[in-house]
Amino acid sequence: MKTKSKTDWERVKAMKDSDIDYSDTPPLDKDFFEKAVLWPGTKKQITLRLDPDVIEFFKKQGRGYQSMINAVLRKYVEVHNT
Repeated sequence: MKTKSKTDWERVKAMKDSDIDYSDTPPLDKDFFEKAVLWPGTKKQITLRLDPDVIEFFKKQGRGYQSMINAVLRKYVEVHNT
């Protein structure tokens, strides 16, 4: 069962940008953007059949093995999409 939100969403929707308190927001300076990480959009979930030894190899690499598989496939696309 979902917990009911305590946020007054109607009030939030009615707010103007000028009503937002930014006093505790750190400055978005050059240093911030040099360290920022760009995250791609959401990923699409699919079912993919892989050979057992391939799955075993990536799982042995540790946490984040699915992201690693995605990175390998992305590199393949980059190399072959020229």
